[in-house]
Amino acid sequence: MRFGVTRREWLAVAGAGLGAARLLRATAGSAPMFEEIPPDVSGIRWVHTNALSPSRYLPETMGPGCAFFDYDNDGWTDIFLVNSGPSDFYTPPSPLKNALYKNNRDGTFTDVTDKAGVAGGVSFGMGVAAGDYDNDGFADLFVTAYGRPTLYHNNGDGTFTDVTEKAGLGAKTFEGHWSTSAVWFDYDNDGKLDLFVCSFVDYNKSVSCGDNQLGRHFYCIPRVFKPTSSLLFHNNGDGTFTLTSQGTDIEKSLGKGLGVVATDINNDGRMDLFVANDTVQNYLYVNRGKGANGKTKWEEIALAAQVGFSENGQARSGMGVDAADVFNNGWQDLFVANVDQEMYSLYKNNKDESFTDVAHQNSVAQATRLMSGWGLRFFDYDNDGAVDLLLANGHPDDMIENYSRQVRYKEPLLLFHQENGKLRNVSADAGPVFAKMFPARGLAIGDYNNDGRVDAIVGNNGGPPVLLKNNTGQSNHWLGIKLEGVKCNRDAVGARIAWFAGGVKHTRLKNNGGSYLSSHDVREVLGIGRTEKIDWLEVEWPQPSGAKQRFTNLPIDRYVTIVEGKQPS
Repeated sequence: MRFGVTRREWLAVAGAGLGAARLLRATAGSAPMFEEIPPDVSGIRWVHTNALSPSRYLPETMGPGCAFFDYDNDGWTDIFLVNSGPSDFYTPPSPLKNALYKNNRDGTFTDVTDKAGVAGGVSFGMGVAAGDYDNDGFADLFVTAYGRPTLYHNNGDGTFTDVTEKAGLGAKTFEGHWSTSAVWFDYDNDGKLDLFVCSFVDYNKSVSCGDNQLGRHFYCIPRVFKPTSSLLFHNNGDGTFTLTSQGTDIEKSLGKGLGVVATDINNDGRMDLFVANDTVQNYLYVNRGKGANGKTKWEEIALAAQVGFSENGQARSGMGVDAADVFNNGWQDLFVANVDQEMYSLYKNNKDESFTDVAHQNSVAQATRLMSGWGLRFFDYDNDGAVDLLLANGHPDDMIENYSRQVRYKEPLLLFHQENGKLRNVSADAGPVFAKMFPARGLAIGDYNNDGRVDAIVGNNGGPPVLLKNNTGQSNHWLGIKLEGVKCNRDAVGARIAWFAGGVKHTRLKNNGGSYLSSHDVREVLGIGRTEKIDWLEVEWPQPSGAKQRFTNLPIDRYVTIVEGKQPS
C-alpha cells in the first residue's frame, strides 16, 4: 500500500511532534478534515513572484499576504492575493499583478483583477488589510509594500480607485518605512476605522550578507538593519488620514514590525495593539484614552506584561500574531510565532495587564521548536464552541537545508484542536495536505462556500496559494453573523459577542488584524456543537454606540446580518 508520503515528509512531520501511525491514518482517509483544492478545481491559477536573485535581497523572502473579503457584497467571500513588483533592486521582465478572485458561489473563482482595477504593479507588494474606512458598506483595501503602499477605495460597482496620495498615505509619508502588516481599527471610538501600519527594518539593498558555507549570498538576518517606528493614522472622516503616532510610545519604541492584532487586553472598551517584531522585543501598546491634551495616550507595556521577550529574556524573531479568548474566560489571550529554535508563545491573560506563556502546556512549544511561523489564526474550525489554532510555517532562508540537518526551508502546516481546555496537535489527522511542505507566509480564514465551516488560504513565497476546504464538524451546529454598525464603525470592530447554548456561555471580541500580512472574512461563525438551539445571543456594539442588544429565537446553520439597532435578517 502506498500512502503518498515521502521520507522527507515523514521525518519533517515526525519532527513536529506528530505520530507516524496518525500520519498514516490521515493520508489513508477519504474525507480529510482540511482538503487542498487544486487550481483546476478552484480556478485560482495565480502564482506569487518573489524575484529570487543571486544577491538574496531581503524583501524577496517576506511575501505574500492574502485576504478573504466580500468586495461586491453578494454574501460570498472573495479572495485577494498580493504580488511583488518593481523596486530599487528588481525590474520585472513583464508587469506583475496582484489577483482579485470573485467567488462564483459554486466552489470556483473568476479572476476579475483588471476589471476591478487592483492589479498594482507600482511597488514590491507585501500584505493587505481589508476594511470599510468610509462606512459606505463596501470593503476597501490597503496594500502594504517595500516602497509606496496603495489604498484602494471600493467604488461599490465592482471597481476600485487608487486614492493613496489623496488620502495622505503616499510615498512621502512612507519614506524610510517598509510596510508589512496593517490593521483597521477605531482607536478613539469615534465610529471611523483608523489605520495602524507595521514598519519593518530600514532596508538598504547595498548591505549584503554572504560567504556562508556555500560561498554564496544569503538573506541577511534583520538584526543587521536598523529598526524603524510603526505608523498610526487617524481617520479624518473625509477620505483623508492624519499621522498621529508622533510623540507617542508608538513612535518612540523603534522596532522591526511584522505582525499586528488589534484587541482589548484589559476589557476597558478601548482597542489595544500587539506587535510582533523581528530580532527586537515585541510591543504591547495599551490604549489609555484621551489625555488632558485631547490626544490618545499609548503606553508600551510589553516588558511588564511579559510578552516582550522569551522566558530567558531574549528578543526573538516575532512574525505572526493573533489574539482570542482562547480559554473562554472573557479575556483576550495572545499568540506570537517565531523562527526555528525559539518556539512559539501562547500568552494566557492574567487579567491584570500581564500574561503567562502556556505554550508548553498546550503542546505548541514542542511542535514548533524546528518551525518558523508566519500566518496563523485562532478559530473554531469544527464548531464545537472551543477555540482552535492553525499555523502556516516556512523558513526564511531558502538555503537552510544545506547547513542544517534538522531545519527545512519548506515546512508543514500545523493544526491544534482544543480539548478539555488545552490545545492538542492534531495535524497528522487533519489530511494529506498537512504532510506536505510549503514556503508559507500569509494565512487568511473565511467561509468561501457558506457551509458554516471556516476555510483557509495560505500564501506561499514564490509559488501558488493553497486553498483549504474545511470538511470538519459535520454533526455540529452553528450560526454565522455579519455585524453592521450604524453609530459605531460599519465593520463593528471591537464589538463584544456572547451566546448561550447547551448550558454553556461563550464570549468573543471582534478583533481585527492578526496572522501575517493578511486579512480575514469579517463574518463571525459561532459554534454550538451538537446543541440544536441558541438560547440567546448578545451583541455589545463598540463606542460611540455602546448599545447592547439581546436576541432569542435565532435560526441555526445559516448566516444572518445584524444591523445595529435592528433585528437579524
